Amino acid sequence: MRIIKAIEGRVCPKCGDAHNQAYKGFTECGTQRCKCKICEAWYTINPKKREYSEEIRALAIKEYYSGASGRMVGKIHGMSKANVYNWIKKNRDSVDK
Repeated sequence: MRIIKAIEGRVCPKCGDAHNQAYKGFTECGTQRCKCKICEAWYTINPKKREYSEEIRALAIKEYYSGASGRMVGKIHGMSKANVYNWIKKNRDSVDK
């Protein structure tokens, strides 16, 4: 029988166990996935942050109101045009046009 030692950062978020954790591949983003052998929960050790900073949001909105289309703003910043349109809808009242 193989003894599995506890490694820093590999703690099951569901049951809290630090032992009996196994590496089980990667996510689509490329981060390491693990699986708890006790409660069989899947989790990532260090998930990537999926949100844009407030500076990027403000800059995208400013570019949109200065005349660029939502699609062009998305291409400039490497994001979806839907992100830009959603930020504009959300901040419609509080933005200086």
